[in-house]
Amino acid sequence: MRSLLLISALAGPAIAQGSAWAQCGGVGWTGATTCVSGYTCVKSNEYYSQCLPSTATTTAASTLKTSTKASTSTNAATTTTASTVKATTATATATAPAASGSGNGTGLTWLGVNESGGEFGQGSIPGAYGTDFIFPSDSTIDTLVAEGYNIFRVPFLMERMAPSGLTGTFSAAYLANYTASIEYITSAGAYAVLDPHNFGRYNGAIMNDTAGFQTFWKTLATAFADNAKVIFDTNNEYHDEDQTVVLNMNQAAIDGIRAAGATSQYIFVEGNSYSGAWTWTTVNTNLAALTDTEDKIVYEMHQYLDSDGSGTSDVCVSSTIGAERISDATAWLQANGKKGIIGEFAGGANTQCKSAIVGMLDQLKANSDVWMGAMWWGGGPWWGDYIYSFEPPSGVAYSYYDSVLKGYAP
Repeated sequence: MRSLLLISALAGPAIAQGSAWAQCGGVGWTGATTCVSGYTCVKSNEYYSQCLPSTATTTAASTLKTSTKASTSTNAATTTTASTVKATTATATATAPAASGSGNGTGLTWLGVNESGGEFGQGSIPGAYGTDFIFPSDSTIDTLVAEGYNIFRVPFLMERMAPSGLTGTFSAAYLANYTASIEYITSAGAYAVLDPHNFGRYNGAIMNDTAGFQTFWKTLATAFADNAKVIFDTNNEYHDEDQTVVLNMNQAAIDGIRAAGATSQYIFVEGNSYSGAWTWTTVNTNLAALTDTEDKIVYEMHQYLDSDGSGTSDVCVSSTIGAERISDATAWLQANGKKGIIGEFAGGANTQCKSAIVGMLDQLKANSDVWMGAMWWGGGPWWGDYIYSFEPPSGVAYSYYDSVLKGYAP
């Protein structure tokens, strides 16, 4: 989503001022700490501050929705190919109770949470595990799986995973720790979504090297080719780039994944304009041309319910905006014979947003012929009092929405 850092902050010398939506502070941050005119540097937590519009309705740290998910390694200098790295993980034994709420447990395939933290500390590359970035805790996964949530999207940074470039060797430490987190999730019986949280960029530049991107994905997919509960998300929220590039990069990722022998897993593809559901039919219609030898493409769209759809406010436009903002995308999926998932969604902890969230989930369930599920943004151990925190036991959104959301669990 738009509130995530601009990846250009990842590399290069410090600039005089941060651009709109850029990172502007946090542990280890060495870039700009002031923002361009019209934007103010707002602290989310000690690890992340961001340039938000000065005219925003609130500038409290809790209003910031960033997309930083944690990875659990120290990024040691040792590197290796993905095919040589595996991690042994414990098996979760929690038993899922019967779902409660308005869901019937028979419509959607997936309901889950984004587990942020591995993408934190983007000003510190490679960064240190536990200082600059973090992965989800096992206890959080256990709690949410026990409540019926069955899919978790775990972001990582490509610059940390492949520090020498798209075709280079992977960081052994980063991949091993990421693998441990992913395998803990899948051993608990849930699906894990591998999410390169890069906005279509690497070291700040728009990626357009299809061959290199295909190689990156072949290398990564090789490490997970035998795990049927892994799902591959090609890249988070392409934006402000040529639409043909978005099409070609998605296709390159699909081809690389299948070339790795990963034939049983789903592939989530994302679109331009931050992959918004509400703009999908005016921006991303060419993505209908994507092909997959295994016919397991799922179109991942994101949808927030504040006025600009950025997810930086706890004020929803109306009590019906959730259903309204996905209606055109629903029709597009049906007309093109495609499957979709809402990969990020959220609303403030208030009655108007709650009605809007329920309306959107009801529409997903009513159209489960094309919609496979949804994932809340966002969980993760470092969110503190963030307005959308779904971290048990006391995250703001978890406390307010858990009883509602788990009613839609499969």
